[in-house]
Amino acid sequence: MKKVVTLGEIMLRLSTPRFERFVQAESFDVVYGGGEANVAVSLANYGLDSYFVSKLPKNEIGQAAINQLRRYGVNTEYVERGGNRIGIYYLESGASMRPSKVVYDRANSSIAEASVNDFDFDEIFKDAEWFHFSGITPALSEEAAILTEEALKAAKKHGVTVSVDLNYRKNLWTPERAQEVMTNLMKYVDVCIGNEEDAELTLGFKPGKTDVTTGELELAGYQNIFKQMKEKFDFKYVISSLRESYSASDNGWSACAYDGNEFYHSRKYDVRIVDRVGGGDSFASGFIYGILSGKNFKDALEFGVAASALKHTIHGDFNMVTVSEVENLLKGDASGRVQR
Repeated sequence: MKKVVTLGEIMLRLSTPRFERFVQAESFDVVYGGGEANVAVSLANYGLDSYFVSKLPKNEIGQAAINQLRRYGVNTEYVERGGNRIGIYYLESGASMRPSKVVYDRANSSIAEASVNDFDFDEIFKDAEWFHFSGITPALSEEAAILTEEALKAAKKHGVTVSVDLNYRKNLWTPERAQEVMTNLMKYVDVCIGNEEDAELTLGFKPGKTDVTTGELELAGYQNIFKQMKEKFDFKYVISSLRESYSASDNGWSACAYDGNEFYHSRKYDVRIVDRVGGGDSFASGFIYGILSGKNFKDALEFGVAASALKHTIHGDFNMVTVSEVENLLKGDASGRVQR
């Protein structure tokens, strides 16, 4: 069984029920999630030996987060316990023309205050084949940025393939700080995932004509930026999910990839959204699984897109789909008929 490692923050998510506004809500639905944790869960669902590395408070809320990961087969032996709090985010789910909203309450969380001394990265990356992180983790704090780079150094020392989801978050840092930190980290990365906006804000590449707000696609813009990124950082693959936002309830969903020779655009799915949070993470994990299972980069991309299309139909951050369910969609079964 192939060992994969992710490093990041798992948070407590408090979301309004029944598409209510924050100001209406008298209760919140509780789930747990976060970029790298979402990837870890998906990879465990696909049958890989999935490890999540983080730090959580030594209290019942921290334990509840660990229990959620263990429930879905994620190995948590490298989750350090300590610090004062778990990060929280509040979600107001949008509908039709009203967008979703997120409010973060994650300052001074346990992982943001973690140090390199909390983890034995030589042990963590022993026999590992893949390491995934996102731009969210080094944005959490100066300590988290240092921690991320030390993890990357250890991963490369052990010959581990590294992927990043650029994931720029304006509430965590500025484009100037993001580019200072992330440009330095790219020398450790083999697979880079991020849309044009992420590429501009975290790495300084100027976007083409694609509008990431409306989702109007101009694939030539992606191809141009992917070539620039490949030339500067020598990535093996540069990939991006592509979201066409018809409304908060209906999106077009596809992806594109570049391997240095060929630019490839996947099949597109029109999805009716139950919960879009974690959509990008489910795409990344699908691509990772595809490559690790021996697919070429185009077939891996198609697997990631199909897996993520299914994620949009599932409440919560985690993608609760199996390999066979993704493969059925890839074969063209999008009928949604009841399975008896």
